[in-house]
Amino acid sequence: MASSSQLALGLSVPPYTAHAISVSLPLWSDVIGYEEQEKRVLESMTTGYPRFFIHRSIQKLAKICEQKFGTRNEKCLLFPTVRVASQCRTFIQTRSAEPVTPRLIHFSICPEDKHPYEDSALISSAPANLHIVLFPAEIFPIAKQFWQHAGLGISSRLAEHCLSLLPDDPASPTNGIHTPRKGYHKHYSARKGSPPSASPVETIAPALDNLSLDHSVYLEERYGRNLPFSLAASAKRALRRRIAGVLLRDNYSDGSDEPGAGDDNAILGPSSRGVSNFSENDVFLYPTGMAAIWSSHQLILGALPAQKSVCLGFPYTDTLKVLQKWGPGCHFIGDANIDSLEELLEEESARNPTRPPILALYTEFPSNPLLRSTDLSRLRLLADKYNFLLVVDETVGNFLNVEVFPFADIVVSSLTKVFSGYSNVMGGALCLNPQGTRYNLLKAHLETTFEEDAYFGQDVIYMERNSRDFHRRVKVINDNALAVCQFLQSKTTESNPVVKQVFYPKFVTPENYEKCRIKRDNGQESGGYGGLFSVTFTSLPAARAFFDALPFFKGPSLGTSFTLACPYAVLVHYTEMDWAARFGVEETMVRVSVGQEETAALVEGFRAAVEAAENA
Repeated sequence: MASSSQLALGLSVPPYTAHAISVSLPLWSDVIGYEEQEKRVLESMTTGYPRFFIHRSIQKLAKICEQKFGTRNEKCLLFPTVRVASQCRTFIQTRSAEPVTPRLIHFSICPEDKHPYEDSALISSAPANLHIVLFPAEIFPIAKQFWQHAGLGISSRLAEHCLSLLPDDPASPTNGIHTPRKGYHKHYSARKGSPPSASPVETIAPALDNLSLDHSVYLEERYGRNLPFSLAASAKRALRRRIAGVLLRDNYSDGSDEPGAGDDNAILGPSSRGVSNFSENDVFLYPTGMAAIWSSHQLILGALPAQKSVCLGFPYTDTLKVLQKWGPGCHFIGDANIDSLEELLEEESARNPTRPPILALYTEFPSNPLLRSTDLSRLRLLADKYNFLLVVDETVGNFLNVEVFPFADIVVSSLTKVFSGYSNVMGGALCLNPQGTRYNLLKAHLETTFEEDAYFGQDVIYMERNSRDFHRRVKVINDNALAVCQFLQSKTTESNPVVKQVFYPKFVTPENYEKCRIKRDNGQESGGYGGLFSVTFTSLPAARAFFDALPFFKGPSLGTSFTLACPYAVLVHYTEMDWAARFGVEETMVRVSVGQEETAALVEGFRAAVEAAENA
């Protein structure tokens, strides 16, 4: 695996990946430049995390739609269903300071007159349906909030499918890139020309635009062979069964005669998720992890009388934004103090004893980036006593390491992360606990509102392929992360240490994590502590030197099969670092997602980075 010292600023992570979901930000100064919208950084960005950076294929398609359907000074966002487009319009109208009426357009692109690909197994020839939201250009930042928080915009693969079906029109802007004027959104930028020479990092320039379809698919399938795109329904069934833990034999070898995971004849058994009657029919798939979280909140608001929810613990930023911006808002208990939660519940219950004090409680297990684990058994008792729903995000822990399902009414997860592992496709899951007291109500409401088509079939195919070796990857990643964290933890006890604290489930609130860590009767199989950790330093120069010296990829996202790092507070909370620091997310924090590299080489890479920090 190439290291970030060989990967230039702004290139895709991993390299040579057309639909990569991370981008190289190799130096601390690059991350600051990204947040400050420095020209050298923005003009080097070939891609980015899809909910923040709108993929160039989507930008190209949006420009075509604006020219075809828009009036002067209108911009647009593209969505897979009319329901999502309508929700975007409502959000814009609700959040805009001035009255505005966004327009909705349904654009059906039919393939009858254009057949660019002969092999239907490589790319679907089905008609494509786009739902376009057009609005005045000056309110683009508000519309972009919906794209970011809800995670329901079209994917880059759907955009390329649409572009492949459009006729070749010399007048159409298919060779241009839709680049909004500066200041629309700091995460919305496009590369113009080659990376500047200011970066000292050696350049690898993957010329993805010039790849043939066959070559592109070959590069994508370096992780394993895909099912034909016509089998998207079977791929979804395989994903739901993996998540439900009902596959007795999850076959993923390319040459086996056994039925695959999505086959009607696959060998199934009771769920391994800790709830015996949980089945694949209780798993709902979404195009992103945030879409699953946002949809869970919409589900609860739609099925029950609207009230404030609680966000317990310092969460990933968009989860808090979803709870704050939709419905009546939320109570934020950033330090995850359950005593404070109990006080709140008692006060709200006393204020109006005729209704539950809150609608739902959202928490991560463990949390990102502080890796704290809350006491789920205590939360379950409170949920039963006060009649609210408990929603647990298991993305960081993942269901091979921890068993959170028996405590939760709803479990959400970003499949984009370790479940996929290869940083080239997005996905999310929402799981209902059939033993929950509101299960029937939630299930009935979800079955009337859930949209299967929101998750594009080609993305499903790649997610199914990537997740075949999920079990194997998690074991390797667990072992690697433990070795690295034990090394870094040992550095905190030295005289005059530069390493201040290591945030890792084994070291942070371990008593709560251990309650949910999976332990098998035979003593052979047990859940680990996951691949994510954060580390803080005794000085900012030490943190910068450590990060710059790390010989691994650097950029947004986590759960990748390769090691990936970022200066978390700077990247995620740049405009509110003082606020984040109050909860322990300090400016010196570096978050690391450990990969599958050889263990000794991994530890040696971190040893070299610590030495650089000490020298600083």
